[in-house]
Amino acid sequence: MTIHLDVQVVSQETGIPDVTDFEYWANTVPTNIETNVCLRIVDESEAKALNNQYRHIDKATNVLSFPAEIPSQVEMNFLGDIVICAPVVDDEVQQQGKQLSAHWAHLLVHGILHLQGYDHEDEQAADEMESLEIEILQKLNIPDPYQ
Repeated sequence: MTIHLDVQVVSQETGIPDVTDFEYWANTVPTNIETNVCLRIVDESEAKALNNQYRHIDKATNVLSFPAEIPSQVEMNFLGDIVICAPVVDDEVQQQGKQLSAHWAHLLVHGILHLQGYDHEDEQAADEMESLEIEILQKLNIPDPYQ
Protein backbone atom coordinates (compact mmCIF):
# COMPACT_ATOMS: atom_id res chain seq x y z
CA MET A 1 0.00 0.00 0.00
CA THR A 2 0.98 3.65 -0.17
CA ILE A 3 2.13 6.15 2.43
CA HIS A 4 1.16 9.68 1.42
CA LEU A 5 3.35 12.38 2.95
CA ASP A 6 2.46 15.95 3.83
CA VAL A 7 5.95 17.47 4.02
CA GLN A 8 6.37 20.75 5.90
CA VAL A 9 9.83 22.30 5.75
CA VAL A 10 10.20 25.11 8.28
CA SER A 11 13.95 24.72 8.79
CA GLN A 12 16.41 27.22 7.32
CA GLU A 13 19.03 24.46 6.99
CA THR A 14 20.38 23.57 3.53
CA GLY A 15 20.75 20.06 2.15
CA ILE A 16 17.24 18.91 3.00
CA PRO A 17 16.09 16.22 0.55
CA ASP A 18 13.30 16.82 -1.97
CA VAL A 19 9.73 15.75 -1.29
CA THR A 20 10.07 13.06 -3.96
CA ASP A 21 13.00 11.52 -2.04
CA PHE A 22 11.00 11.47 1.19
CA GLU A 23 8.03 9.89 -0.59
CA TYR A 24 10.22 7.22 -2.18
CA TRP A 25 11.89 6.34 1.13
CA ALA A 26 8.58 6.29 3.01
CA ASN A 27 7.08 3.86 0.54
CA THR A 28 9.79 1.26 1.13
CA VAL A 29 8.32 0.75 4.61
CA PRO A 30 5.81 -2.11 4.50
CA THR A 31 2.24 -1.15 5.37
CA ASN A 32 -1.01 -3.02 4.88
CA ILE A 33 -3.14 0.11 4.46
CA GLU A 34 -3.08 3.26 2.39
CA THR A 35 -2.27 5.95 4.92
CA ASN A 36 -1.10 9.51 5.49
CA VAL A 37 1.84 10.85 7.47
CA CYS A 38 2.78 14.44 8.22
CA LEU A 39 6.55 15.00 8.07
CA ARG A 40 7.79 18.28 9.54
CA ILE A 41 11.42 19.36 9.08
CA VAL A 42 12.37 21.78 11.85
CA ASP A 43 15.26 23.69 13.40
CA GLU A 44 16.70 23.03 16.85
CA SER A 45 14.43 25.38 18.79
CA GLU A 46 11.25 23.57 17.73
CA ALA A 47 12.79 20.11 18.14
CA LYS A 48 14.02 21.03 21.62
CA ALA A 49 10.61 22.40 22.66
CA LEU A 50 8.78 19.29 21.42
CA ASN A 51 11.31 16.92 22.99
CA ASN A 52 11.00 18.79 26.29
CA GLN A 53 7.20 18.89 26.18
CA TYR A 54 6.62 15.25 25.24
CA ARG A 55 9.70 13.39 26.51
CA HIS A 56 10.89 15.77 29.25
CA ILE A 57 14.35 15.92 27.66
CA ASP A 58 15.59 19.50 27.30
CA LYS A 59 17.57 19.22 24.06
CA ALA A 60 16.93 18.84 20.36
CA THR A 61 16.83 15.30 19.01
CA ASN A 62 17.07 13.93 15.48
CA VAL A 63 13.58 12.44 15.10
CA LEU A 64 10.33 12.41 17.05
CA SER A 65 7.24 10.38 16.17
CA PHE A 66 3.69 11.09 17.27
CA PRO A 67 1.30 8.23 16.43
CA ALA A 68 -2.24 9.34 15.62
CA GLU A 69 -4.76 8.70 18.35
CA ILE A 70 -7.92 8.53 16.27
CA PRO A 71 -10.97 6.69 17.67
CA SER A 72 -11.71 3.47 15.79
CA GLN A 73 -15.18 4.69 14.79
CA VAL A 74 -13.62 7.57 12.83
CA GLU A 75 -12.76 6.57 9.28
CA MET A 76 -9.42 8.23 8.73
CA ASN A 77 -6.19 6.66 7.56
CA PHE A 78 -3.73 8.94 9.31
CA LEU A 79 -0.73 7.19 10.83
CA GLY A 80 0.72 10.21 12.64
CA ASP A 81 3.35 12.94 12.63
CA ILE A 82 7.13 12.76 12.32
CA VAL A 83 9.41 15.66 13.20
CA ILE A 84 13.02 15.62 11.99
CA CYS A 85 15.50 18.26 13.14
CA ALA A 86 17.67 19.27 10.16
CA PRO A 87 20.59 20.78 12.16
CA VAL A 88 20.83 17.64 14.32
CA VAL A 89 20.84 15.49 11.17
CA ASP A 90 23.70 17.58 9.76
CA ASP A 91 25.65 17.37 13.04
CA GLU A 92 25.24 13.58 13.20
CA VAL A 93 26.36 13.18 9.59
CA GLN A 94 29.54 15.13 10.35
CA GLN A 95 30.25 13.41 13.68
CA GLN A 96 29.44 9.87 12.53
CA GLY A 97 30.80 10.07 8.98
CA LYS A 98 27.49 9.10 7.40
CA GLN A 99 26.15 10.00 3.97
CA LEU A 100 23.58 12.79 4.27
CA SER A 101 20.78 11.29 2.17
CA ALA A 102 21.26 7.86 3.77
CA HIS A 103 20.87 9.35 7.24
CA TRP A 104 17.73 11.26 6.23
CA ALA A 105 16.26 8.05 4.77
CA HIS A 106 17.13 6.10 7.92
CA LEU A 107 15.51 8.64 10.23
CA LEU A 108 12.32 8.71 8.13
CA VAL A 109 12.11 4.91 8.11
CA HIS A 110 12.81 4.88 11.86
CA GLY A 111 10.05 7.42 12.46
CA ILE A 112 7.49 5.53 10.37
CA LEU A 113 8.25 2.30 12.22
CA HIS A 114 7.59 4.13 15.51
CA LEU A 115 4.23 5.25 14.09
CA GLN A 116 3.49 1.59 13.35
CA GLY A 117 4.12 0.65 16.98
CA TYR A 118 7.76 -0.45 16.93
CA ASP A 119 10.07 0.81 19.66
CA HIS A 120 13.49 0.26 21.17
CA GLU A 121 12.60 0.41 24.86
CA ASP A 122 14.18 -2.99 25.60
CA GLU A 123 16.82 -5.11 23.90
CA GLN A 124 14.40 -7.51 22.19
CA ALA A 125 12.24 -4.68 20.80
CA ALA A 126 15.35 -2.78 19.70
CA ASP A 127 16.72 -5.85 17.90
CA GLU A 128 13.41 -6.36 16.09
CA MET A 129 13.12 -2.71 15.06
CA GLU A 130 16.77 -2.39 13.99
CA SER A 131 16.57 -5.59 11.93
CA LEU A 132 13.54 -4.25 10.11
CA GLU A 133 15.25 -0.88 9.54
CA ILE A 134 18.33 -2.60 8.10
CA GLU A 135 16.16 -4.75 5.81
CA ILE A 136 14.22 -1.73 4.52
CA LEU A 137 17.37 0.36 4.02
CA GLN A 138 19.05 -2.48 2.10
CA LYS A 139 16.23 -2.16 -0.47
CA LEU A 140 17.43 1.44 -0.92
CA ASN A 141 21.08 0.33 -1.20
CA ILE A 142 21.83 2.05 2.10
CA PRO A 143 24.31 0.28 4.37
CA ASP A 144 23.51 -0.84 7.92
CA PRO A 145 23.30 2.42 9.91
CA TYR A 146 24.18 0.61 13.15
CA GLN A 147 27.67 -0.45 12.05
